[in-house]
Amino acid sequence: MGNRGMEDLIPIINKLQDAFTTVGLSSTFDLPQIAVVGGQSAGKSSVLENFVGRDFLPRGSGIVTRRPLILQLNYAKAEWGEFLHCKNKKFTSFEEIRSEIEAETDRMTGKNRGISPIPINLRVFSPHVLNLTLVDLPGLTKVPVGDQPHDIEQQIRNMLMEFITKANCLILAVTPANSDLATSDALKIAKEVDPQGLRTIGVVTKLDLMDDGTDAREILENRLLPLRRGYIGVVNRSQRDIDGRKDIKAALAAERKFFLSHPSYRHMADRLGTPYLQKTLNQQLTNHIRDTLPQLRSKLQGQILSMEKEVSEYKNIRPDDPSRKTKAMLQMIQQFGVDFEKRIEGAGDEIDTLELSGGAKINRIFHERFPFELVKMEYDEKELRREISYAIKNIHGVRVGLFTPDMAFETIVKRQIARLKEPALKCIDMVVTELTHVVRKCGERMSRYPRLREETERIVTTHIREREQNTKDQVMMLVDIQLAYMNTNHEDFIGFANAQSKSEGSALVKKKPQSLGNQVIRKGWLTIQNISFMKGGSKDYWFVLTAESLSWYKDEEEKDKKYLLLLDGLKLRDVESGFMSKKHTFALFNPDLRNVYKDYKQLELGADTSDTVDSWKASFLRAGVYPERIQDEQATGGESPVEQMGSLDPQLERQVETIRNLVDSYMGIISSQIRDLVPKTAMHLTINDTKEFITSELLAHLYSSGDQSTLMEESAEEVQRRDEMLKMYHASKDALNIIGDINTTTISTPVPPPVTNDWLNTENRGSSPPSPVPSRPPPRPVSSSMNSYNSGQAHVPRPSSVPLVPSRPDVPSRPGPSGVPSVPRRPERSAPPIPGRPAVPARPT
Repeated sequence: MGNRGMEDLIPIINKLQDAFTTVGLSSTFDLPQIAVVGGQSAGKSSVLENFVGRDFLPRGSGIVTRRPLILQLNYAKAEWGEFLHCKNKKFTSFEEIRSEIEAETDRMTGKNRGISPIPINLRVFSPHVLNLTLVDLPGLTKVPVGDQPHDIEQQIRNMLMEFITKANCLILAVTPANSDLATSDALKIAKEVDPQGLRTIGVVTKLDLMDDGTDAREILENRLLPLRRGYIGVVNRSQRDIDGRKDIKAALAAERKFFLSHPSYRHMADRLGTPYLQKTLNQQLTNHIRDTLPQLRSKLQGQILSMEKEVSEYKNIRPDDPSRKTKAMLQMIQQFGVDFEKRIEGAGDEIDTLELSGGAKINRIFHERFPFELVKMEYDEKELRREISYAIKNIHGVRVGLFTPDMAFETIVKRQIARLKEPALKCIDMVVTELTHVVRKCGERMSRYPRLREETERIVTTHIREREQNTKDQVMMLVDIQLAYMNTNHEDFIGFANAQSKSEGSALVKKKPQSLGNQVIRKGWLTIQNISFMKGGSKDYWFVLTAESLSWYKDEEEKDKKYLLLLDGLKLRDVESGFMSKKHTFALFNPDLRNVYKDYKQLELGADTSDTVDSWKASFLRAGVYPERIQDEQATGGESPVEQMGSLDPQLERQVETIRNLVDSYMGIISSQIRDLVPKTAMHLTINDTKEFITSELLAHLYSSGDQSTLMEESAEEVQRRDEMLKMYHASKDALNIIGDINTTTISTPVPPPVTNDWLNTENRGSSPPSPVPSRPPPRPVSSSMNSYNSGQAHVPRPSSVPLVPSRPDVPSRPGPSGVPSVPRRPERSAPPIPGRPAVPARPT
């Protein structure tokens, strides 16, 4: 079986299996093992119990094995069992092992005969076993029993596939001899995942229950339904033997007697039975591990490399060391400050590719969301003219005004400036919300120390809230400063004379947005939401927004244009998403109720996120498409502004237009200043101040907030994770060391050559195929004349067929029949020389 290192391979694989199962990696790391598959009541559990020599598996009708059982057999001088979920507890009674398996199965699956793919790890130490690792899987079933789920067959099949699809898993296909082998579910599912038969080993059970006059000789000789690794026959205890508590040792003796006494099996008795099956599986698993060593070594090295950085923090760690806690706390706070600054400045190590966050989102707030909020607060043209008209009339009183009053300008401007407070405060709120989100993201690195993370986030968030109020006070002061004094001498202010000349001949003319030519403002994907279901429903298009129009295309190549919509006179409004839609929606419409797009009064456009919608709205503002303004008709009594103002005389009309131009010029100056100063104020008083606080004052606040040892207490999950990570790391290192000491040139029997396996096809199940291995004639007695011809050695008869099992021990020669005399041994002497032949005379010419 090879050198000592090879014998140590299976226990090492067992340690890896335990380590990876503990940390939840058993299903992802492909370790060499043997999976036992078969139908219900095929005898899988009895085979495993025969290996151990004890009754320890649950018994009953229906599905008894409802969770995978990873059974690790280890040779030892004493006998006991251990469960991975019951650490440091030895089970010396196998009845207790059976009860624990049943209890652990019910704990995960309940008592309703349900199944679970989470395995149970059982390690058995015994002087009667060879090192071996097997996975006992639930038996294949067709019909749900009781309150089992209706898809129980598919669930079991999926569980089996999870194990046997792995390239490093040998498949032990168990089939009872008293059923048709050609319809074996075990062989069929093994064929699906192992079509070449490189990993499948056949086991035939219940040979003693076959009908009289029938046997499985051709199957066991691998001549009927052949497998590359052949078949091994076993005889398990009957149900009567189990109920009668028949000892397994006695059952193994009866099995041996059955094979020796049965005329069809006596010639191959040494290659049948549970001991030979256990020895063969041990040898084949060992050889399989040897064959997969290069791949296993590569995987282990990759696993160790991926854990190296994290494990380096755990090595030589002493959790209660005060100096270690102080150092860890300093490193955590320093890293927190670095992460915060990187997320704001945009140079983080972990860059989010799914959404905007940190500094990028704050930038969008400053340059898209805040300008959009400012524009939403801008005045409505008709309402503004009405207010100016009322102000002029109220200032003149009963007198007829000959000149345009200054107070009307100042009154209207102050009202408009005061309205800028709301969008400015909303901008600060959005910035603070994003900063709080950044703090939580940066605190994720402190998850090892939950108290430290909680206290750090509390201190920083409290500071941000304090700076928020200070920033809002400063922003309010900026607006109040603008309200305190009207600087009509500003270099950009239009002045009274220019306003009056500009108003000549332009009364009641609506202001046109500044022309941007046909400049492209934005491109991107949007969904047209209001297309009826009969016409295809919502569709995604590639939209191109310019200063004058909105076009959409089939894709980004912009070749197949679907429509061109002019923006002149259009407005924006928010639209509630439909019942079945998750899109955020807004709409373009005509205030005069004309159709916008084909037969639709409005064009509803949707995007996946509200940020995308807000960004598009800001882009439409640049194109001169403004939000809808809802007029309060109750306040106006249902009359239009012109009707309420009464008929405008030409003099009042010129005065209104002059004030309107002055207000527009001055508010352009104020809006530009507010748009510039509010982001700067937020940046200086909130963002930069928070960065400075984290760098210079956070540590002092932490020291003063509580005991350092309390803050640096690790979470129970972190302690467990560290222990399991170290265990897995050291197990992997040990495995690599042992693999390095193994002589990989250990001699073993190669995998047998392929055989014809067409019998596994479903269409050929009705008939038995011809044997691909021709049977040999029985040996004939050696006659005395043949003895004198042979070279002095006895002719040993050979069995009629040899099952194709690698590393098979030699079959001992059986004594010949009593009627055949023994061949005497030739004396040791050299053979006499052969006399030369006389020369042939030449033929006369």
